[in-house]
Amino acid sequence: MRYEPIKEKIGSAIGTNHTMRKLYYFGLGIMLLRSWHVKREIRRIFKTDGFTDVLDAGCGPGEYSYYLAKKFSAKVTGVDIIQSEVDRCNRFAQDQKLSNAKFVVADLSSNALPGMFDYKFDLIVSVDVMEHIKDDAAVFKNFSSVLREGGKVIISTPSAGTNHGEEHSTNLESESFIDEHFRDGYSPQDISEKLKAANLKVERIIFTYGFGGNIYWKLVMKAPITLLNKSSVYFLLLPFYYIITFPVSLLFMALDYFLPPKGGGGLLVVACKAHEGEKIKV
Repeated sequence: MRYEPIKEKIGSAIGTNHTMRKLYYFGLGIMLLRSWHVKREIRRIFKTDGFTDVLDAGCGPGEYSYYLAKKFSAKVTGVDIIQSEVDRCNRFAQDQKLSNAKFVVADLSSNALPGMFDYKFDLIVSVDVMEHIKDDAAVFKNFSSVLREGGKVIISTPSAGTNHGEEHSTNLESESFIDEHFRDGYSPQDISEKLKAANLKVERIIFTYGFGGNIYWKLVMKAPITLLNKSSVYFLLLPFYYIITFPVSLLFMALDYFLPPKGGGGLLVVACKAHEGEKIKV
């Protein structure tokens, strides 16, 4: 199943219309369970750390960049490989007079990435990006290169297996539902070791999309994406579908959010750039 063409159709339809784009961001913030988890981590970090410079790595339509720039007055740089997404985000930021948000086209795995910036970032946010990139080791190395010592990384990505036994695993699919994915996901041990190799120390890993999140995902994401891949005509039916299903889905989202599962289809990872000479333990 392909997800990117659907995102591009939605992005093109919304364009940079102020009202439509703000409603789009608002809808994503409510309807995407990963957004609930990621924004909670962002709030926790900004509550305790005096961060100012943020890299939104794989920014897509820019909803997290907008959230960070507006709510926390952070200086945000959004990076994405899709030119059309970057162009729309820049036009919207300019129209909204968000001088603290800019967007550039770049490949996160490229050796050229660190040279694009003349300063270090305090925080990197990477939401559902790593599963799309083949050379993840290069990305983590780049994250470490552009992050200051003590800076943090928030990564949201699918999980693949658990450290708690298969009886707790509720992965969304035995194989990735989205064709654009290079990997089904990470185990906590796998991603910890890869981050360690890049001098990034894991502070916290939580599972997401457990029992409640899995039901939500099937109702709110899988079923609509399946239909939209068959025909764009189903866009017309989506509002009626969500009116019926989303109120029920909210209960399952709340279950996942307030009662962290022991296993699940997603991982939320918070890692910190180790200080010079510091030894990292997995």
